Amino acid sequence: MSHVVVCSRATCAPPSWALWERFLIDKMNEAAPAFEERYTRRDGTFVWRDEWPGFDGSDDGYESYHNWPLFYVLGGSADIHERSRYLWEAVTRQFTAYGQIYREFDANYDWMHHGESSIYFYYFGLADPTVLRDRARALRFAGLYMGEDAEAQNWDAERRMIRSPINGSRGPRFENAWDDWVTHRPELSYYPAPFEDIPGVDGPIADWMDDRVYGEILRLLNQRQMRCDVPLNLTCTSLITNAYLYTGDDRYRQWVLDYVEAWGDRIPANGGICPDNVRPNATIGETMDGKWWGGYYGWRWPHGFMSIIQPLVISATNAVLMTGDMGYLDMPRGQLDRIMNLSHEEGGVLLAPNRHMDGGWCDYRPIRPEYPIQVWYVSQAEADRARLARFPERLTTWTEVKAGRGSGDNIHIAPWYRYLEGANPDYPIQIAEAQWNELARRMDGMAHDDGDPQLWNVHHWQDINPVHTEALVQLTCGGPQIIYRGGLLHVCLRHFDLDKARPGLPTDVGALVESLGADSTTVTLVNTSPRHPRRLIVQAGAFGEHLFSQVTDLAVGEDQRATLPINHKHLEVHLAPSGMVRLELQMRRYCSKPTYDQPV
Repeated sequence: MSHVVVCSRATCAPPSWALWERFLIDKMNEAAPAFEERYTRRDGTFVWRDEWPGFDGSDDGYESYHNWPLFYVLGGSADIHERSRYLWEAVTRQFTAYGQIYREFDANYDWMHHGESSIYFYYFGLADPTVLRDRARALRFAGLYMGEDAEAQNWDAERRMIRSPINGSRGPRFENAWDDWVTHRPELSYYPAPFEDIPGVDGPIADWMDDRVYGEILRLLNQRQMRCDVPLNLTCTSLITNAYLYTGDDRYRQWVLDYVEAWGDRIPANGGICPDNVRPNATIGETMDGKWWGGYYGWRWPHGFMSIIQPLVISATNAVLMTGDMGYLDMPRGQLDRIMNLSHEEGGVLLAPNRHMDGGWCDYRPIRPEYPIQVWYVSQAEADRARLARFPERLTTWTEVKAGRGSGDNIHIAPWYRYLEGANPDYPIQIAEAQWNELARRMDGMAHDDGDPQLWNVHHWQDINPVHTEALVQLTCGGPQIIYRGGLLHVCLRHFDLDKARPGLPTDVGALVESLGADSTTVTLVNTSPRHPRRLIVQAGAFGEHLFSQVTDLAVGEDQRATLPINHKHLEVHLAPSGMVRLELQMRRYCSKPTYDQPV
């Protein structure tokens, strides 16, 4: 391998942020095995009930460990990596026995839940792309949606459509059975009813626990929604991109672009608003009396805007990853702008419509900053930054580092963005402290968790999972946490331990990305050991999709600085004991073919 080597010429006492990073890694290395031992049998399956009906729940099993391989990718122990693989197999076996999993993939469910399940599996490619079993599964899973699997004809190639919102390893599910939703009925009773004309339902909420009402809902779901393509299905582009990152085979790339562009055609055909239901003959609203709203997990039910914008951002950024064409971001940009143009300011907060029902736009609430920030992060375009400036709360609540981590370990994107703007200088310490506090809270909860496992909710374990990666992703890799329901990792840097030939920061090393732009990134790397030198490779992008053009070490005086040309996606850094570098990296973004291949 021919790449530039930078050696530290400055030393420093370890900064607090570097000590916090190492402390978090050490304590999560300790906590994760204790969590596994507390909640699983010897074979890795959860200590839980013998039966679990319906098609919901396997996603929650995978979510309980979803970020363990990512933690290893960032610098967690090799033991956690091995445990994560063992536990993925155990969840797969357990929920196969329950009936949700078939051929190692969800038999039938929607892509919000498939997405939640799949991120665990995607991280294995980042952790070790040489595992042949992972590669074989990745190609087989992709085939479920490309017309390559006789049992799972989910894809209509002629119309560029996924044939049902409920799909998986058994193919499209056009008829939902009574028991399919049995474990989900209590939760769905809290959401607006999926339709406004359900017989016997007069209010905005339908009681899914009432068998008569549930029967009517099921009839209408099957009649109106189950033979439609929906925006949520765009999340499956990550599954196909995952296969591309293993193989580089252009047919995976082309499938993603074809499907993204199919939805890109449907949006202008609907006047610029993304429709949430498209029939097999490509007619918008055919089963919904001509309405472009009211589809499965669409503008009306159950979550509203989230179920439109998340898959649009996920799929558009996947397309950018494989092409470098920022034009694909116009899909989510257009929906963000439409919604924001319908918004109004109230109490210092921008309130936008979250749903569209028969009476029009409604359910005004704040827009989650995650979506416009993710678009800006990938594009680094001034217009996308200007969109963020329209949020009045950017100057108030966006700087707050809230307690907790959320189900996706992703609730701190706004204060991180403000840190990059220079308005939140204490953020690295604040986010580290917040993640430590959440780790301590969860470990205390585990210590006092003396309930009956037979009565535990299917979300029980993910609410105690002690591994948190948001701080490490943001601070060390200079990118946001993934979009939780099926997104891939988009960061400007990755690190590899050259001496141990593995991904992640070497022992004792801390990293802090201080600033980034369309063509540059500044990162400080510190060796907290006063005794041991450390060597690492810094990669341009999560998948080597970027290219370093030149590097300058700002840690030394101006009279000692030299700018070195690189023109490579890898840079080798040698840190002496107590050594540090502050690297200003000039970059060309999205100009290299992305791959899971590693430089070590």
